[in-house]
Amino acid sequence: MKKFEVIFWSDAREFLRELDSKSRDKIIFNIDKAAIKSDSELFKKLKGEIWEFRTLFNKTHYRIFAFGDKDNKQETLVLATHGIIKKTDKTPEKEIEKAEQIRLKYFEIKMKKDEDKK
Repeated sequence: MKKFEVIFWSDAREFLRELDSKSRDKIIFNIDKAAIKSDSELFKKLKGEIWEFRTLFNKTHYRIFAFGDKDNKQETLVLATHGIIKKTDKTPEKEIEKAEQIRLKYFEIKMKKDEDKK
């Protein structure tokens, strides 16, 4: 059973669209696997509320950044913000900051929608 549902932000969808189909399929496979099984090789906390989906395929390190939103007590959404091909051992700080900015924007939009419903 899945622990969370993954939603792809437009930047994440665009990143995946630009990859070859085998790489894209492997990344999606690993994301689906991470949603079922806790494995820090597949899904790892980086900093604050930011996580990364991790895939190594054909000697290339792919990272999809993400954050969670627990909408109600039963379902957790994980929003994939954007992706990179990792070229160094350390995850670039600017990529973590980009994910955090998207996270803040997401919750700002969500809060506004909730207020509009009232």
